Amino acid sequence: MTFTMFSTPWCGYCHRLKSQLDREGIEFTIIDIEAEPEHAFTVEQANGGNQTVPTLLFTDGSTLTNPSVAQVKEKLAALS
Repeated sequence: MTFTMFSTPWCGYCHRLKSQLDREGIEFTIIDIEAEPEHAFTVEQANGGNQTVPTLLFTDGSTLTNPSVAQVKEKLAALS
């Protein structure tokens, strides 16, 4: 099961979460909303109009904003 992480190059929280997920062997796709601004609307919808990253979009359409690795693992377990 995979999910999408919306990120920006300058986001420290994004870099930290990406590193933690990589260490855990959790697969995901990254979309840089500055390089691909058409995806910023998805982030805004999930965050009350704000472009808050990291925002994760799961296969069921739900999102998590700036989650911990534990929260991501819990969500993935619930979806499997």
